[in-house]
Amino acid sequence: MAERYDAQALKVFAADLFSRAGMPADRSTVVAEMLVDADLMGHDTHGLNLAPQYLDALQNGEMPATGDPDVLSDRGPAVLWDGHYMSGVWLVHHAMDLAVDRARQYGICGVSIRRSGHIACLASFLPVATDQGMLMLLLSSDPAVGGVAPHGATEPVYTPNPIGVGIPTDGDPVLIDISASITTMGMRGRAAAEGGRLGGKWLIDANGNATDDPAAFDDGGALLPLGGLDSGHKGFGLGLMVEAMTSGLAGFGRKDGPDQHGASVLVLMIDPDAFGGLDAFSAETGWLAAACRAARVPDGAPGVRLPGERALQRKRDAGRDGVALFPDIMPRLKQWAEKLGVDAPAPL
Repeated sequence: MAERYDAQALKVFAADLFSRAGMPADRSTVVAEMLVDADLMGHDTHGLNLAPQYLDALQNGEMPATGDPDVLSDRGPAVLWDGHYMSGVWLVHHAMDLAVDRARQYGICGVSIRRSGHIACLASFLPVATDQGMLMLLLSSDPAVGGVAPHGATEPVYTPNPIGVGIPTDGDPVLIDISASITTMGMRGRAAAEGGRLGGKWLIDANGNATDDPAAFDDGGALLPLGGLDSGHKGFGLGLMVEAMTSGLAGFGRKDGPDQHGASVLVLMIDPDAFGGLDAFSAETGWLAAACRAARVPDGAPGVRLPGERALQRKRDAGRDGVALFPDIMPRLKQWAEKLGVDAPAPL
């Protein structure tokens, strides 16, 4: 059974690690908060699992610990930053602050970020926006990496290209965090490291066959777009949309041949009060959420669960009972704790 840790103790621990690695206290707190929230929500490949990777990037200089993004363009509701590969988690959170303020002024605001660092779990950011009554879209791609094959091909060309959408309702928000591919690079990597199989035939091998063997990726295969061999044109279309709205709008991407892993990002914030009003918006989205939950299901089947519902319940449960970390995460964090002189929290 996985060991459980107090959520706040983990956030303090992670913040201390990033601070000792040179990150200013205000942004180390933000990064720790977002990573631990990912674990609280059950996204354990994109939470503290990423902390050693980020710490290594800080120490070897790939991720600058300090500095501010360059503002390349600012037209009020449309902003472009160069993030210089600083912490993508901090950059997104920083961009959200700006986008919320501008959306209240203009009704909508998009902040495009080129050369961001990796942004971790999209779902972690969404409640920050919905708690303020904002409808948020968050899109990301990595122009230095190819992992997903276009529909009909076997060669990896683009990344899983996640799409995050936070929708306020008259109750809990709807939190959508999906990829344009069936699975993620993180899940494939974890399955390969454990010598296991994936939960379905989510990859395509070099011969064009769908497979659940994660090793096929290293033998000339690729991740399949959402929809698989039969309906992958849908995921392919979504993947192209994300590429256009991230690297395309940022004006920097695969055409430029970047040699450092990172992200092209779009933070899009919409204020419902600038349209039909937040109360009317929340009443509409709340009605639809209730109707979906009440929809008839086959005898003996569980009821409909809305996107983000389980993640929010996990977050509440973990806040009360402790966070169950994936078994290999704390041992790797303790190595960094010893190196940086930080005390690791004890399990509950």
